[in-house]
Amino acid sequence: MKIKADKNVLAAVDHFEDAGVYRLTDDIAIVQSVDLITPVVDDPYIFGQIAAANALSDIYAMGAKPVTALNIIGVPICDFGDEVLIKIHKGGLKKLEEAGCSLIGGHTLDDLELKYGLCVTGTLHPDKVYYNNKAAIGHEMIITKPIGNGIITTAGKAGMAEEGVMQKSIDSMLALNKDAGEIMKKYDVSACTDVTGFGLLGHMYEVAHSSDVSVMVDHDSVPVLSGAYEYASMGLIPAGSHSNEQFLKDHISAQNSLGETWLSILCDPQTSGGLMIFVNKEHSKKLLKDLKDNGIVDAQLIGNVIQKSDKSIIVS
Repeated sequence: MKIKADKNVLAAVDHFEDAGVYRLTDDIAIVQSVDLITPVVDDPYIFGQIAAANALSDIYAMGAKPVTALNIIGVPICDFGDEVLIKIHKGGLKKLEEAGCSLIGGHTLDDLELKYGLCVTGTLHPDKVYYNNKAAIGHEMIITKPIGNGIITTAGKAGMAEEGVMQKSIDSMLALNKDAGEIMKKYDVSACTDVTGFGLLGHMYEVAHSSDVSVMVDHDSVPVLSGAYEYASMGLIPAGSHSNEQFLKDHISAQNSLGETWLSILCDPQTSGGLMIFVNKEHSKKLLKDLKDNGIVDAQLIGNVIQKSDKSIIVS
């Protein structure tokens, strides 16, 4: 389907962008995204917070500040009372307030399965957008959150996740990418995306493919939530991980010693994951220290951008 071109559309459906960008004036562009998820936890208040943090993440990944949001909720009306919906909305509102983003409306519909999310609008200068197709050769990759929450929530649904492990996963999903999004603006960043449903390698592929480069990633450097490797080795892997692996199989070169468990973790679909930042090698250590000094303690440097080869991703 061909979409009519508009010179003020700075980002749209091409290049796997996290959000759309439209220039209003020479100094102001709006960034828009919509995202909703099904419950990953039983507590409706916590679920509302996670869903909101997840929706806000796309705005931060583009380099923007979220300013307004609209609630979107689908609910089997006969199965859930007002109390559950109120808790979900309160959870979402808590995260919006933390982000400094105003809730201005929304829509509710009768649905077969409970789902909640937000349509978020942000603002930024038209020249300050972070695109997915600008990753520069020689730049290094930093991620700001550990991965593995898809595996852990799968274990939780099976009643097999330890309480402490589950809580650390929840804490990670609840954390906004607000601070990381602000901190990276001080450095020479060529591209940025957030790590969500396509997993670490899936979103890495989107950037590499769009930028016509390849990337090298050191799997030992990737931060992983406690318990994720253990549960993955037990086969507690979400269906989305298998789908991601299948899609990426022709685009990855991995050492035979990597193993299926690690590949499942690297392809694990994330909810409210961290930012993947592509930064000038001369700035990467300074950015990493800045992130850690500001409480983003799990941030890690995990690889670098190289000349395009026959595979988009090389895992060592």
